[in-house]
Amino acid sequence: MRKLLFGNLMRLPLTEPAPLPSDAAMEELANAVDTASRRRLGRSLSIRAVDAGSCNGCELEMQALNNPFYDIERFGIRFVASPRHADVLLVTGPVTKNMREALERTYNATPAPKWVVALGGCARDGGCFAGSYAVVGGVSKVVPVDLHIPGCPPSPTDILRGLLALLERASMGGRAS
Repeated sequence: MRKLLFGNLMRLPLTEPAPLPSDAAMEELANAVDTASRRRLGRSLSIRAVDAGSCNGCELEMQALNNPFYDIERFGIRFVASPRHADVLLVTGPVTKNMREALERTYNATPAPKWVVALGGCARDGGCFAGSYAVVGGVSKVVPVDLHIPGCPPSPTDILRGLLALLERASMGGRAS
């Protein structure tokens, strides 16, 4: 045990290198999201994440938005624990038969006006789980969807681009109800 402890103290951690802070594309995306969110909202955008039966790949990428590199809190975008405080439902995974009612209740508990975003290929049409006896299908089979963000899983940058598109669409045509 002692040998293992000392060995781990001497070895460097196995992590990926941090992205370069001078990434121009990321900086441009961050500025666009910041401008759109402040212009459209003037306050924070609250997101309620709903896992409708996914493999958790999309959740990992979605939660990466909270790390110090992406830091979506600086744009006034935050995750909330209750659908009653949410503006956006961010749904991942195919909707399983056991999660259908829970997703409907969450949608009904979210105050209007509200948006629903289907995150990933599985949320769009069931993905690799389509046709399973336990899966209803994509999110749009249960609740109306305002935006699909493709990918398996989509990167945090793609998720930010999707939220930016949602904010820009809302500033042009109003919010979904």
